[in-house]
Amino acid sequence: MNQRARIAMSEPEVAAFLRDARKLQLGTINPDGTPHMVTMFYALVDGRIVFWTYGKAQKTRNMERDPRVSCLIETGEDYSELRGVLVYGTARLIDAPEEVLEAGMAITGRMAGAEAAGELRDYVEITARKRVAYSVEATRVVSWDHRKMAAPASA
Repeated sequence: MNQRARIAMSEPEVAAFLRDARKLQLGTINPDGTPHMVTMFYALVDGRIVFWTYGKAQKTRNMERDPRVSCLIETGEDYSELRGVLVYGTARLIDAPEEVLEAGMAITGRMAGAEAAGELRDYVEITARKRVAYSVEATRVVSWDHRKMAAPASA
């Protein structure tokens, strides 16, 4: 088994990692072809990454033109602790007001906790009026867990 395969996360490990993390690095493509990278809070809805943003943001304009995205979720300080999941995919626009609100509440719930999210609903409703949401349809997932390098290789 090669080193890349040895440190890859299993599907349940990837699912748990995405469930437990709160933010990602979103990559979109600028008009001149350069990458546009921003940090986004996200939620998982039906197993898919969902995030929201202002309708006039640069990332929104980029995804309107080219919906291909990458989402990097990572953790670890020392090399031997590095873990991450890189999701390549297509961003699907969510612009129906009730669905944008649902995405906003899911994201707020992850950021502030379910109880606090309920208390923030009025604020989220106001904010949602200027936002759109996106769901990422994954086309490829790459993962790594450097903690596995210390573990003995299995046959």
